[in-house]
Amino acid sequence: MALGDSLTVGESDFLPDEYASYPTHLEALAKEHLRNLQSDLKINVLNKGICGELTSGMLERFSNDVSNEEADYVIILGGANDIGWGLDTSKIAHNLTSMYDLAQDDNIVPVACSVPSILGLDNLIPPRVSLNRIIQMEAEKKNLTFLDFFKATADPHTNRLSENYSADGLHLNTEGYREMGRFAFDGWLRPLLERPLG
Repeated sequence: MALGDSLTVGESDFLPDEYASYPTHLEALAKEHLRNLQSDLKINVLNKGICGELTSGMLERFSNDVSNEEADYVIILGGANDIGWGLDTSKIAHNLTSMYDLAQDDNIVPVACSVPSILGLDNLIPPRVSLNRIIQMEAEKKNLTFLDFFKATADPHTNRLSENYSADGLHLNTEGYREMGRFAFDGWLRPLLERPLG
């Protein structure tokens, strides 16, 4: 399951596009990989993103949208909207950490994600870097997989969202979401799918 805001929905230029979402690309890569392995394993990636949502909203609906769905794994990507509203990074991190704990309490494996960068509002990059550092430290402390979507989609020279991946500066274009899906597959899901076969 993928839990998050418009970056999970796959919103591009303020228009939701399920075919542009990273969960859609992640699922397609996983299914292709399983076909190539001639595996009988079945996989579905449920997209539980809501446009404009804050981490507090994600936390409020966690029980209904994640725990009740009996997911095996939950990819948690949130914080971009919180930063946009000027909320404190420690509060955002607290909400995210609470979700990691709730997942583990329900025997669901959480996957922590960094918030992608932004293009056009450089003042919103430092809070992302700060929040992402906290997320990574929490993931290491809890021994969780950490997907660094910031690093995967940012220009390494400027820390801005790469122009190649930007739709409107905040949301990614189809290629950007495709890259997020590839990154999540190669860095997390592919090894996971191959583990039972090894």
